Amino acid sequence: MSAGGGAGGLVILDRDGVINRDSAQFVKTLDEWRPLPGSIEAIAALSRAGFTVAVASNQSGLARGLLDRKTLRAMHRKLRRLVASQGGRVDRIVVCPHGPDDGCRCRKPAPGLLERLARHYGRSLAGVPVIGDSLRDLEAAAAAGARPVLVRTGNGARTEEQLPDAFRDIPVYDDLAAAATALCGS
Repeated sequence: MSAGGGAGGLVILDRDGVINRDSAQFVKTLDEWRPLPGSIEAIAALSRAGFTVAVASNQSGLARGLLDRKTLRAMHRKLRRLVASQGGRVDRIVVCPHGPDDGCRCRKPAPGLLERLARHYGRSLAGVPVIGDSLRDLEAAAAAGARPVLVRTGNGARTEEQLPDAFRDIPVYDDLAAAATALCGS
């Protein structure tokens, strides 16, 4: 059951709490960016199964001055290198650099990051799984017409406990590896 029509479908992942460990103090350095168990292998498995893997992430640490773009790029190079070492590929990473009070259209729960990916790929997001660990990820997916998917890592267990009725029937998985297994149909 892949998204958007079989092999070659698009899947969009949140970053912090889904791919790597999240921190209430923000992930500010390359050393603080640590993948969650099984997440790198899961991304590689999705990629090898024909999915185009994209990442959409709020990074308000930029607006707060907690990290700079050079450090953020180094984190994303590390992610891509680790996934490549497992035979996979992260095709595109988009970030919102704004703070929560900046009023932008890209910061989740707004759909701007996802709409940017839709424009880049020249496609609708209908049926595209957007895998996140927070309500704002699910809300952004719904607002963009995509399919929200929740993982229990990061903030996901707490999010699951507080899910509004509108999201009660979405798929929920223990982690990205379990979500990837379900998407790959194995």
